[in-house]
Amino acid sequence: MAYTTINKSTAHFNTKLYNGNGSTQSITGVGFQPDFTWIKNRQNSYNHALFDAVRGVTKFIASNNSDAEQTNANELTAFGTDGFTSGNADRTNKNSDTFASWNWKAGGSGSANTAGSINSTVSVNTTAGFSIVKWTGNGTAGATVGHGLGVVPQMIMSKSTGHGENWAVYHHKSNSTPEDYYLALDTTSGASDSSVVWNDTAPSSTLITLGTQDKINKNGSTHIAYCFAGKQGYSKFGSYVGNGNADGAFVYTGFKPAFVLIKVTSTTNDWEIHDNKRGSSNVINAILQPNLNDAESTSGREIDFLSNGFKLRNSGSQNNNSSGTFIYMAFGQSIVGSNNVPATAR
Repeated sequence: MAYTTINKSTAHFNTKLYNGNGSTQSITGVGFQPDFTWIKNRQNSYNHALFDAVRGVTKFIASNNSDAEQTNANELTAFGTDGFTSGNADRTNKNSDTFASWNWKAGGSGSANTAGSINSTVSVNTTAGFSIVKWTGNGTAGATVGHGLGVVPQMIMSKSTGHGENWAVYHHKSNSTPEDYYLALDTTSGASDSSVVWNDTAPSSTLITLGTQDKINKNGSTHIAYCFAGKQGYSKFGSYVGNGNADGAFVYTGFKPAFVLIKVTSTTNDWEIHDNKRGSSNVINAILQPNLNDAESTSGREIDFLSNGFKLRNSGSQNNNSSGTFIYMAFGQSIVGSNNVPATAR
């Protein structure tokens, strides 16, 4: 994992909670101008809404379904220097409802990248190991797009935006040959073997290789990908094996987590998101599920956020099934010193 010069993790990723007012409002306190914002209504069964600066702030996709991109100026209207402005849509600003937003900093609206056989538009934050990539598919096996990270991405969340298709997620720990497999963010499926998604080719430090599947490379249709690479003290993309015990598995990250996304790969079950704002003290049991439009749940998926990782505190199949293999994406709340050593204690 690459070292990072990040001294404040909340300058690159932050969870911001807010209350809806049913009208236009500016949400501030993110700490930076976000380029990727993921919002979920915590109290009602509305779809997740994912926005980014490359596609344009009024365009959104849902993590919990296969629908094409939608445009609605009543969802988000602007990214601001310290957050974003929401319209009056129930999905992002229903009056009196509570909302979670997860925000990442990339590099603005993006620029042309000609590294691949398909030209892409890339917004990149190499310091934090995050890029947003947009391209138009050509339906050709082995086509490539540049991702701009300069290092090999460890997780890629990709969605067709010009037409309806399931998500395609790459995770470098999903299998012993992860380039042969994909996960769907909008379903409960485990890791699926398919040669037509990533073309059985691992991403490189410059390129993502595409197969012929419409979800990743439909000819003439637009696609978006959110690409991540681990940075010591800030982010980690790993795996663990559950033990089926309430005194659950401990997962070392090297920092105190601020956000953890978990999915079992060896069988079917829901995705889940924990964060340090909806759960400020252990045990953390408030979850939202990317593949479902359900309201927030507090049932049976408890974890602890520790100074150097997280620990499962339940015996449930969703995140701690005995002998189940799980992948995770974690971002930290640690301060990293000038010597690049994470300061994990409070």
